[in-house]
Amino acid sequence: MKLIATNAQSTLATGQNVIELANDADPRDLVLAGVDRIDLNFPKFSDGRAFSQAFLLSRRLGFKGEIRATGDVLADQLAQMERSGFTAAVLRADQDLAVAERVLGSYPGYGVGRYQGDAVQINPHFAA
Repeated sequence: MKLIATNAQSTLATGQNVIELANDADPRDLVLAGVDRIDLNFPKFSDGRAFSQAFLLSRRLGFKGEIRATGDVLADQLAQMERSGFTAAVLRADQDLAVAERVLGSYPGYGVGRYQGDAVQINPHFAA
């Protein structure tokens, strides 16, 4: 998962076809042809609707572009975001990028595909 500091210039959508999806919108209503990136917003860290949107986009709708978490994104949410289908996250301003990288790196294969499927690894290892 690509981690982005809030002040990084790469948060800007230059030269890309980007959709900013409200957290109460249904991703199944989108036309995904030609879309490079979809930004899903966490208005507060306790609002998890964007997790469901990311899962729908990556697993059910087969979206292959970047799915980016924005808003109130905390380092301790990153492993679950990655399992849900997010490919990038813009950290909240008070979150340290080095700490977030260390936290995310602490969970390599964090259950991914071991005991249950998720958006990244659909089949668990024992099902192979």
